[in-house]
Amino acid sequence: MNLTGALAVVTGATQGIGRATAFQLGRAGAKVAICARTPEPVRETESALHAAGVDAIASPCDVSDPASVERFAAFVARERGTPHVVVNNAGIGRFGPLEELSLDDWDATMGVNVRSLFLVTRAFLPAMKQARRGTIVNVASLAGRNGIEGGTAYCASKHAVLGFSKALMLEVRKHNIRVVAVCPGSVATGFRSRAGQGPGTGTDRALLAEDVAQSIEATIQLAERAMLSELDLRPTNP
Repeated sequence: MNLTGALAVVTGATQGIGRATAFQLGRAGAKVAICARTPEPVRETESALHAAGVDAIASPCDVSDPASVERFAAFVARERGTPHVVVNNAGIGRFGPLEELSLDDWDATMGVNVRSLFLVTRAFLPAMKQARRGTIVNVASLAGRNGIEGGTAYCASKHAVLGFSKALMLEVRKHNIRVVAVCPGSVATGFRSRAGQGPGTGTDRALLAEDVAQSIEATIQLAERAMLSELDLRPTNP
């Protein structure tokens, strides 16, 4: 898909992989529509995109809340129309021994990492099917393939992202819509620190958010007859 003039929606776009992806797709010629939960970072990121010459619109959105997602989808449709690309990137992690995790920790992780996939994809999919083209990118993790100590909630949520992506791919490919699950390994972001992999644990050899963003762009830029349905991305020499 040629991204020039295409519309790309990116969730969780004010930091880390989401922010890098918004800039990556924008610099490739796409118009971008971004969201995140907190208004001030959303406004700051929108301004930074404009300063970089990117056609961008932005709105706060809690992707785990149906009404908030509906408002965001209506905003995008009103301002820019039907997206060609949806990047479901928003995600959180609550880490620790199972018995120390609260029900709120579990529900919040599933709400943002899994429920949002259903809500955001459902909001944009009918128009994409009508247009008979598009790419949906779901940012998973290598933790969706492997367990990590202290990551019961996070790993369960990312395994769910992969299952969701595989099933959705089979459902929508006949409408010329591609579904890609991207599974990064260790990425040097604030999220890595919250997962207990902060300075002194190989951060200098971790992937950068920009590396993941470049991979996302590459999967989208493939000829539309081709679909890379799952992508594992690791540091070369961790």
